[in-house]
Amino acid sequence: MKVLCIGEALIDMICTDVNVSLSSGQHFLKKAGGAPANVAAAIAALGGEVSMAAKVGDDPFGQHLVELLDTMGVNTSLIIKDPAHFTTFAFVSLMNDGERDFYFNRGADKELTIADLSALHLKEYSIVHFGSATAFLPGPLQATYIELLAKAKQAGCLISFDPNYRHLLFQNNSAYFIQQCGAFIEQCNFFKLSDEEALFITGADTVALAASALRKKTNAIFTITLGKEGTLLCIGEHIEIIKSISIQAVDATGAGDAFVGAVLYQLNKHTNLAIKQLSIENWKIMISNANKAGARTCEYMGAMEAFQHLNNSIFD
Repeated sequence: MKVLCIGEALIDMICTDVNVSLSSGQHFLKKAGGAPANVAAAIAALGGEVSMAAKVGDDPFGQHLVELLDTMGVNTSLIIKDPAHFTTFAFVSLMNDGERDFYFNRGADKELTIADLSALHLKEYSIVHFGSATAFLPGPLQATYIELLAKAKQAGCLISFDPNYRHLLFQNNSAYFIQQCGAFIEQCNFFKLSDEEALFITGADTVALAASALRKKTNAIFTITLGKEGTLLCIGEHIEIIKSISIQAVDATGAGDAFVGAVLYQLNKHTNLAIKQLSIENWKIMISNANKAGARTCEYMGAMEAFQHLNNSIFD
């Protein structure tokens, strides 16, 4: 059985000029991105079988994304090349005060329809991961997400969710984003939030209060990542922080996606019936391993480039 990731595959254009706005920047570094694409790449790097469903432009950048994912071992047969729309771009410039100058040039990713996935047979997949930062923006992808969620549940797939909130995309419509997340949090089997996302979505003042609020909304097992402090794991009434490992961090890009990929890689070794019977100790081991994957990713520049250093020996 395989894992299916759905959402955006895009190009990050990172301004390498120091403390310079996008309007003044002269030098940009092209990086493959998109949270669900990163998760798929991490699963493949660890040795898992995974497919990516997305839409890119029929252009050199879309070709680059497909070729890179192919090279990493991701099944790209469900990535559609759209001749009518360009590949989505995110332009980012990092400022000294920690703020980001950000511009999002959205193209083909939003155009993915359920009809585009006519070759998808959900019975081949044990897990479907919804982790798109853009899927709750207006466009066909939003409707595809909602319909595929219903189809995946009907097919008996385990549902994984990571909202990947980006304030720069939803700054004027954050309440709508929270509302859309609610349906997935209620219906999924596993979800991951960052500490910032947990506070934002619940409106709580502390991570502990956020976890308590989330427990009232879902029966899912969930995690809240806490950076170098580790990860809060919540299974029913049991809440525990699973420590991470010490590293010399270089770049945190993709760490959360590596974490999710590692969890799904491990879950996919079990049948969905067996997953329901996993003990708290089983989950603690899986989350500890996922912490290692996220931490190791931070030791290298870039996301997919860092994933090339991942393999399941990191769990030893």
